[in-house]
Amino acid sequence: MAEWIEYGYWGLFMACFLAATILPFSSEAIVSLCVYSGFDIGLTIGIATFGNWLGGLSSYYLGYLGKWEWIEKLLRVKKEKAEKSRIYLQNKGNAIAFFAFLPFIGDLIPLGLGLLKTNPYWMALFMAAGKLCRYLVWTWLTVQALA
Repeated sequence: MAEWIEYGYWGLFMACFLAATILPFSSEAIVSLCVYSGFDIGLTIGIATFGNWLGGLSSYYLGYLGKWEWIEKLLRVKKEKAEKSRIYLQNKGNAIAFFAFLPFIGDLIPLGLGLLKTNPYWMALFMAAGKLCRYLVWTWLTVQALA
């Protein structure tokens, strides 16, 4: 974990980017380590958010390249039910992107929204807001623990 810090802000960016993909990785530990090591808090939050957001966008794009038929076949969902869910999420699903910071399911949210071909601009905005909130809270908790 500490080896990421050796690369400074680039290491933070890469760690946060990778954590937003389907790779099992914790960016919170890296952010806490940066704060503990004396990195600028504002810059740490900004870089962590940007890196994690770009990683989420890459997952969205991978989903966008996918085909809806794969879901029907792999999950054995009836076409009518799948279509009804798809229409609902295409219209209202972008707000779900806010929760892309959640552990486990958070990495699947952008992937699914990409598969549904939701509006990429709204999805990106909601996802950025969620990731920023996450790092603001996490950094605040880290600073409180160090005090």
